[in-house]
Amino acid sequence: MNNLYNLVKSYRYRLAIFFLLGGASVLSVALYRFRGFWYEEDGFRFLTWNLFLAWIPLGAAYFAWVLSLGRKWLYIVIPFIAFVWIIFLPNAPYIITDFKHLADPRADVPIWFDVMMLMWFSWTGMLLGVVSLYLMQDIVHREFGRWTGWIMVFIVSMLSSVGVYIGRFIRWNSWDIFTDPLEIASQFVSGAQDPSLRSIGFTIIFAGFFLFVYVTLYAFGHLLQEPVTKP
Repeated sequence: MNNLYNLVKSYRYRLAIFFLLGGASVLSVALYRFRGFWYEEDGFRFLTWNLFLAWIPLGAAYFAWVLSLGRKWLYIVIPFIAFVWIIFLPNAPYIITDFKHLADPRADVPIWFDVMMLMWFSWTGMLLGVVSLYLMQDIVHREFGRWTGWIMVFIVSMLSSVGVYIGRFIRWNSWDIFTDPLEIASQFVSGAQDPSLRSIGFTIIFAGFFLFVYVTLYAFGHLLQEPVTKP
């Protein structure tokens, strides 16, 4: 029992984050199910699927983080995992854009309930993305240094914002890059050569928001590690 207690104590924060995110996901789905049962309305079915997709980058990042501790897998398996992670990462913050559906309210469902439900789904998805990015930054930080890690965070935030734009406005899915890569590459090059004001504005603003959330939570997580000097 002592060994189990010491093991749990050593990983208490990691376990707490996992159970908090798991609990938030369960509560989000429960709110959706309650909505369908109480108000007899089956809208927002896509939220549960989007939340499932948001868990994929966290699972990939944690798997890569664990393998990186052994180092022998660092340059063999992890690049492939990192590719899968970056492809699915936009699904995590993407749920925030589902607030657009509030513009078409359901007559039988109070708007306040849909706002609360979307808040749980979107914030849970955002946190899943933030935690997965933190794990990947830690890998890069350990291997290539602090500044390289932060450069990676900035680049990934921009790429993730592009991915959210593509998913929301062009309606591609993450797995389309595996099923129809040539078509995606062709449309991406075409769009990059003649970008619209909407695509540029959305990408910059959303990337800035994602970076703001990430850096704020990162700073808050390291706040208590700073030494406190008495005046």
